[in-house]
Amino acid sequence: MVGGISLGLIAVILLALIFEFINGFHDTANAIATSVSTRVMTPAVAIALTSIMNFLGALSSDRVAKTIYKGLIHGSVAQYVIVAALLAAITWNLITWYFGIPSSSSHALIGGLVGASIVYAASFQKVIWSEGISGGVVGKVLIPLITSPVLGLITGFLIMSLFYKLFASLSNALVNRLFSRLQILSAALIAYSHGNNDAQKTMGIITLALINAGMLGKDSGVPWEVKLACASVIAVGTSVGGRRIIKTMGMGLTKLKPIGGFAAQTAAALVIEGASSIGAPVSTTHVISTAIMGVGSAKRVSSVKWILARDIVRAWVLTIPVTAFLGAVFSLIFKLFA
Repeated sequence: MVGGISLGLIAVILLALIFEFINGFHDTANAIATSVSTRVMTPAVAIALTSIMNFLGALSSDRVAKTIYKGLIHGSVAQYVIVAALLAAITWNLITWYFGIPSSSSHALIGGLVGASIVYAASFQKVIWSEGISGGVVGKVLIPLITSPVLGLITGFLIMSLFYKLFASLSNALVNRLFSRLQILSAALIAYSHGNNDAQKTMGIITLALINAGMLGKDSGVPWEVKLACASVIAVGTSVGGRRIIKTMGMGLTKLKPIGGFAAQTAAALVIEGASSIGAPVSTTHVISTAIMGVGSAKRVSSVKWILARDIVRAWVLTIPVTAFLGAVFSLIFKLFA
């Protein structure tokens, strides 16, 4: 104990903030890749804008955080379970960042928590698999995992198809000038939506740890200090940037112009904000990736590098199983010495 606070709780908070920092630089590319690749903003300006909007978005609501600390596991768990979940997510994030693979920090954290909780309780019943029509891991995580990328693809395709019709009579130079300005707004919007959804997962994890320690009731909500800490750390992490993933996201999937960048970012932000409004922790990575694919497909299907897209999808599919396994392994190790 340190000043009445357990070492387990201190470990959770420190690891959670490390995860939030990594989340910031790992997922920064998702918000700014299109703005950088279309040369609307330099990486430095784009990262600064994204940091600010991530911070504001993180403070805007707590619906997703409530899903994390109330809607995924039954009852309380030992603090080492949350530590195991965070270690699993951090490990996967660093591996995918190193290889420049856009993966989901959100699903890495949830996968780690599920795997660690199962080992802790030695039962699959510890996890809230389903709760009503849209609750539990199935309703809040797995269904949005499938539907949000599909919605990103469709929305990106529809918006870009509409733009082709609306601006067909204008010169390319005029369209580029117009959307070079508008893309700054769409970049700010998706950065805000990223903060509103992604930062809340860490808020939820810390709140869960505080509930487990008896320092909060389950209906107390996210303390403002936790909101401020997570918002600040994800903003700092964002300022570090993620240039490896920028190259894959902004330049690898398809060639984008400002109008396409605006369409992809707007489509992704709409989908993510919709998910946040119902407390669904979705992946910014998944949604912006498929929105870019949808935008590219509106021009012609062959303009998208589907081989690269296939590799990205493989990483998505692997994220939850791999992090669940890692979370289970870390949890087992801690359980043996607890």
